[in-house]
Amino acid sequence: MPQRDRKRVLVPTMGALHPAHGELIRVGRDYAGKQGEVAVSIFVNPLQFEPGSDFERYPRPEKNDEELCRQAGADLLFRPNREEMYHPDQSVIVDETILANTLEGKSRPGHFRGVCTVVAKLFNILDPDVAIFGEKDFQQLAVIRRMVRDLNFPVEIVSVPTVREPDGLACSSRNRYLGSEERDQASVIRSALLQAADLARSGETFAQRVVAATRKIIETAPLARIDYVELVDAETLQSIDSVRPNALLAAAVFFGKTRLIDNIRLP
Repeated sequence: MPQRDRKRVLVPTMGALHPAHGELIRVGRDYAGKQGEVAVSIFVNPLQFEPGSDFERYPRPEKNDEELCRQAGADLLFRPNREEMYHPDQSVIVDETILANTLEGKSRPGHFRGVCTVVAKLFNILDPDVAIFGEKDFQQLAVIRRMVRDLNFPVEIVSVPTVREPDGLACSSRNRYLGSEERDQASVIRSALLQAADLARSGETFAQRVVAATRKIIETAPLARIDYVELVDAETLQSIDSVRPNALLAAAVFFGKTRLIDNIRLP
């Protein structure tokens, strides 16, 4: 592949951009510097959606996305269609087989196969030096790091802390699906995670008690339906039975048909 004269930083997205994406692009701008370039990819990846999910109704506000990219400092917008990314008889996929089997992987079988396949293709097409990912999708970040390590992609993976709404709800493209009452109650996820961190800080180390306390707080929201609340090791993503260094508390909660995820490192 021909060498470029300047560094390229990639921010992979599925569009429906919001302030968190703007922050990823701004961080990318810092990494690229004045002489480098920031590329944003927008592709609603069908391989990441299980049958019967929200692929068709996933928002695609093209003009708004273009404007956010401009304001945040992107230099290049890569927005392919499905036919350009996947051949009709595509038969090759990229599959991570350890980290992808927990948390989101249990609830959404095949999801990370889609993530790895499309990100690998984006790396091959756009040839970035650096790629930026948000920590809200912590498992995705871990899976991508493992893929880069194991397949020797010459790409530095940079993570950006979760960007939040004023009430603490993690910014997400799916927040726009929430009804007004669901939106009012959704901030309970962040509140529960913060109180779990306080519990750990006060000396509680038993995972079952931390998880149970987190679930109890989330369940105070009448519209909340918990998919999972789990304490895992942030490197292996395997469940752990006590709070220890590198512990991560992760949650997925439905409000109506909208599924939201969040996480917190425990002290």
